[in-house]
Amino acid sequence: MRIGDAAAAAGTTPRALRFYEQRGLLPPPPRTLTGQREYGQSEVARVRIIRELLSLGLTIEDVRTCADRLHLLEGDTLPPRGGPGCSTANRVVERRLTALDEEIARLSRVREQLAARAGVEVDATTGRG
Repeated sequence: MRIGDAAAAAGTTPRALRFYEQRGLLPPPPRTLTGQREYGQSEVARVRIIRELLSLGLTIEDVRTCADRLHLLEGDTLPPRGGPGCSTANRVVERRLTALDEEIARLSRVREQLAARAGVEVDATTGRG
């Protein structure tokens, strides 16, 4: 299928597919005699995985470091933790989780400061006013 059809099937744009290819997340697809990119179902599935990982908060660089193992992500299952070839992916996920925890803590402090300045009492169990 051509780039427009592949992008639509993956829920994205042709521009995103070209960007993923440029950044090393998607291998260059074969081309027709006229130079048009041709994608198959495996590439569409890979783009869906890339988009899901990005929606979970990973960066393009995070995904790029594990691009050679994206084929291990099938459906809704992940390879077992500590399985072959997973150490880099585990470090990426652990770094991202740490960053998320730090951001949650920072936002909680900002929320508490704002509530205190506004004179809003915050429920200790829910964190809500």
